[in-house]
Amino acid sequence: MADVPKVPSVAELMSSPVVTALPDETVAAAATRMRDERVGSVVVVDGTRPIGILTERDLVRWGAAGVDPGASKVAEWMTADPDCVAPDTGVQAAYDALASHGYRHIPVVDANTLVGIVSMRDLLRIASIQPVVHPGEIEAPPGLEGVIVAETEVGDVRGLEGFYHYRQFSAVDLADKRNLEDVWHLLFDGSLPTAAQREAFLAEVRPYRVLPDEVSEVLPSIAAGSRSIMEGVRTAVSLLGAVEGFRPTLDIDHAERRRNALQVSAAIPTLITSIYRLQQDRPPVTPRDDLGYGANYLWMMSGEEPDLELGRAVEQYQMTTIDHGFNASTFTARVITSTGADVAAAVVGGIGALSGPLHGGAPSRALDLLDAIGTVENARPYLVDAVTRGEKIMGFGHRVYKTDDPRSLFLRGVAERIGAAKIEFAKVVEQTVVDVLAELKPGRNLYANVEFYAGVVMDHAGLPRDLFTPTFASSRVIGWSANVLEQAADNRIIRPSARYVGPPPPQPVPDED
Repeated sequence: MADVPKVPSVAELMSSPVVTALPDETVAAAATRMRDERVGSVVVVDGTRPIGILTERDLVRWGAAGVDPGASKVAEWMTADPDCVAPDTGVQAAYDALASHGYRHIPVVDANTLVGIVSMRDLLRIASIQPVVHPGEIEAPPGLEGVIVAETEVGDVRGLEGFYHYRQFSAVDLADKRNLEDVWHLLFDGSLPTAAQREAFLAEVRPYRVLPDEVSEVLPSIAAGSRSIMEGVRTAVSLLGAVEGFRPTLDIDHAERRRNALQVSAAIPTLITSIYRLQQDRPPVTPRDDLGYGANYLWMMSGEEPDLELGRAVEQYQMTTIDHGFNASTFTARVITSTGADVAAAVVGGIGALSGPLHGGAPSRALDLLDAIGTVENARPYLVDAVTRGEKIMGFGHRVYKTDDPRSLFLRGVAERIGAAKIEFAKVVEQTVVDVLAELKPGRNLYANVEFYAGVVMDHAGLPRDLFTPTFASSRVIGWSANVLEQAADNRIIRPSARYVGPPPPQPVPDED
């Protein structure tokens, strides 16, 4: 790291001599002097001792009051007993004094004698030496790991405990005992629904599963022009927002934001399966009202009567991935919402983040690991070689969980319940990974994450691997939307800072050759 130059003191930056005024002068005379000297303030003195400061802001107040300009005295409009700094004060401390009080000028005093004045403009002159730092700034770790950036009622992940929840309920318990629409209602409206509320909610959602004609007509072209399903869905959601006239969240009330969020959340499973089928040269399948969420998803994917047990297994996977704290895609959606953009724009951003292999692309890669190993006998030699070469073991490890991933434990049980073809092999590989790491990398504890057994479940349910990440998105959109609604309800634009580490500015711009 390059050496940081010595930070200059106020004495090196201050303006001197100072333009001054006397307390019994008229404000008009002081204002004329400020104009002639082209300064933004005058220091009011008693001899050499500063007793006040008169600034442009004070002149605005004076002018707005409509008083007699010839009769108003400086002493009546000045800020008395101004804060001062010593000549040897460091630039950072001077900046803190200005920023914390909202000042633009501060007198410099040595032994009770006015010797100069320093302004925010003076401080900016030293930007090429060392940037001044706002006193409220903190330095965050890479990736913002462990940094709390907001308060939320949607849910949380408690990684050290191996637990996560949607509002006040365990997410795994919800996936075990309720259906997906119940959790959807919980995140959007704040409570688990009664039977009557569930029917009312389904009646509200069902029409939005059917795509607008303007979207359906263009969908074949979107599917043909997209290299992946996620790419096509990203484009189609943007089109849906435009066709339906979604307006900026800043300009609409909660009811309209909720309606937009319901529509895009309901439409995404239809968009995913329609684009998948179109890319297979098959026509889209219309959603059905008599099927559960997961079974309807399988129906729209295959066009065949779904196995309800497999449909429930897929739905349970979808329920475990609805929300998971401030992950990359959820945070992206909230950042976009903080600008006041519409709901579709925020969801498109979430889709873009989820499409990255380090976030939502791992279920198929975890299944690829099982294929690469091939047999139980090859598990140990393959994994020893992979760990020795420092390769990433897909489907293992998580940024937050430092113990068993509760989603993985739950989905392992789901895979066992449905008799998934790869479940026994997957359990052998999981244990072998743990054993090999304990032997070769003691202290490096990796546990199977949600992607490992999610791939086993989805594969057995008949989902092709290019549908794994889109299926993740089919329910995560509900979590994105709940966060969008929360962000929009109490919004402040998210605008962090970065530390500049390039060549020191300002440098002279070279003349053109």
